[in-house]
Amino acid sequence: MTTKRQIEVFSAGCPVCEDAIALVRRLACSSCEVTVLDVKKPDVAARAKRLGIRSVPAVTVNGALADCCTGRGPDEKTLRAAGIGQPL
Repeated sequence: MTTKRQIEVFSAGCPVCEDAIALVRRLACSSCEVTVLDVKKPDVAARAKRLGIRSVPAVTVNGALADCCTGRGPDEKTLRAAGIGQPL
């Protein structure tokens, strides 16, 4: 049994976040499990802080902050490099 890649998109519901969510969902493949998290919720905000997220939107892949999200927003090239859209 193959495990799916766990992708989380941390969002505040803004238009930029919505664009990032759409990008991740467009890139996701059958090996990707995408979850959108609302940083306005205290538990999500606390988790985002523990992960080192300083701005949204931000994307984690298998619990690690994607390189594209350390100081700038998500981009397709970096998300693909993290494995999004590639079957396991």
